[in-house]
Amino acid sequence: MPVRVLVVDDDALSREVFALTLQRAGYTVETVDSGDAALRHLQTARPFPEVILADLQMPGTTGNELARRLRNLCGPATMLLAMSASAPDDGSAGEFDGFLLKPFTMETFASAIADQTAAAANELNGPEAVALDQAVYRKLVASMRPHQLEQLYAMCLTDSEARLTKMRLAAANGDDVMYRKEAHAIKGSCGMVGAIELQTLATSMEKHGLSDDHVASLSEFVLACERLRGILNANDFTQNRAGGVSGEDA
Repeated sequence: MPVRVLVVDDDALSREVFALTLQRAGYTVETVDSGDAALRHLQTARPFPEVILADLQMPGTTGNELARRLRNLCGPATMLLAMSASAPDDGSAGEFDGFLLKPFTMETFASAIADQTAAAANELNGPEAVALDQAVYRKLVASMRPHQLEQLYAMCLTDSEARLTKMRLAAANGDDVMYRKEAHAIKGSCGMVGAIELQTLATSMEKHGLSDDHVASLSEFVLACERLRGILNANDFTQNRAGGVSGEDA
């Protein structure tokens, strides 16, 4: 499932550029032209966006006041990112989860999401809350060709996201049994490839089922998938493509 992003910017051209660029990068995007419009939109929008990207220089509600009101509406599962053409020196971005200096690339945006997800995971679960078990990963690197390894993780992520779609449907239908069944399957497959964060989230989702915070859990899982993709892309896949040797080649 693509990550849902709400862009808040009073400049029409900027909103259009962000929408096109984010959509091209695989995100689902909605835009509004002010902080007040964002607050009105979120009164009825369901599910909440996983990420809200808000400009700091806008008329009306903005800065830390906007961040606090967004947090009250969306809760902790939604990541709040501020942006501006100049770095704020008045603390106006202090209540946001992160800040991006305009202009920024999609790589920078994805990195900000991954960094904040990692920080949240560490805060909630301690230093063992990592996305990828490096010991398991190294064993797989030593036993498989690079393209096979890449296909393996791609299959794991694709399967997990397909099951996540089924879990959303199960939640909509109040089917707790199906919800837990799909979470159990994700837990098993992610555990096989060392995807610890996804395995941990799936374990919790299976245990708690359709509890009051299941929407937040689903959103966290989407962000964890993006985090794992980023780590894999920046990890040994790059080195292997550049000429690394797998155990089978050796």
